[in-house]
Amino acid sequence: MSEVVMPSVVEMLRDKDVSHGHEVVKKMRLSHPHDIEYPTAIQRAPTGGPNRGRVLSSYPLAANPTLPTPIVADKYQIFEQVEGSSLYRCVNIHNQEQLVCKILPKNNHMLVSAHYKLDSTRISSLQEVVVENNYLVLVFPKPHGDLHSYVRSRKKLRESEAKKLFRQIVETVQVCHNNGIVLRDLKLRKFVFADKQRTQLKLESLEDAVVLDNSESDWLHDKRGCPAYVSPEILKAGQYSGRAADMWSLGVILYTMLVGRYPFSDSEHASLFLKISKGNFAIPECVSPRARCLINSLLRRDPTERLTSEDILFHPWLARSECDWSSRQPCDQVVPQGWSMYD
Repeated sequence: MSEVVMPSVVEMLRDKDVSHGHEVVKKMRLSHPHDIEYPTAIQRAPTGGPNRGRVLSSYPLAANPTLPTPIVADKYQIFEQVEGSSLYRCVNIHNQEQLVCKILPKNNHMLVSAHYKLDSTRISSLQEVVVENNYLVLVFPKPHGDLHSYVRSRKKLRESEAKKLFRQIVETVQVCHNNGIVLRDLKLRKFVFADKQRTQLKLESLEDAVVLDNSESDWLHDKRGCPAYVSPEILKAGQYSGRAADMWSLGVILYTMLVGRYPFSDSEHASLFLKISKGNFAIPECVSPRARCLINSLLRRDPTERLTSEDILFHPWLARSECDWSSRQPCDQVVPQGWSMYD
């Protein structure tokens, strides 16, 4: 099971910081690694308008072995990029503590404020923010692996384990949505383990998230996300609901956790987008009826028919008790009576 990353081009410039007397690497990220041919509707991303609150992605350091590993604030030494992540490994040179960091342009204050605004039990906590010349270095505790690698190593997860982890993911998304933040690039790799036992998940960062100007309106225009997780409406021209797009991505996450592969996959991206647009997928019989019901309730082509982050927590498969979901308003997404809560 491999993950496809959205396109990106990185341009590196080197300059000399006379005041500090050491070399500074100035970073300019234009898009993402690996060029991918997208439909016309997904190529243009406006720089202003409704998406002006978009949180920009990190500006990666070049993997150039001829450059010395930088030390920022006379405290953190930055090393190689973490595999499959936009974070970098770093070490506190005073106590040798292993950490990770994200590098951003100095004017990207929105991501920092959003991190502090949200509950740190759901989002990786910011240990320190270092202002270094024209960029910010956000320092986080080192995680114990990411969910994508974990699912890949296990092939797929038992429903009992997947249920506990997916509930944490949904609760994280709910916290973000309630605070006017749309995550957009939701995927397994974005969630990391906070403990060695790999039972507690946190969102790695708010990279590529959108901080809404008006929390009541989540209409977005620019197209962003991992191809395997992107929703049908993002592949079309025009605006789309950011929260509803996040719900589709949650459906892809749950399917992959339980089945061990993506619901939509193809080596050619044009064919992949066509499959996503049609919305046809098959769920193996080994998946319980209630889990299938939840997947089908999220992977709906019509965004208005998808569950919200609050609705998911009351779904029979995910609810903590029978009374949690039986008190909800009836809808066409409730599984037939007679099935155990623990199917």
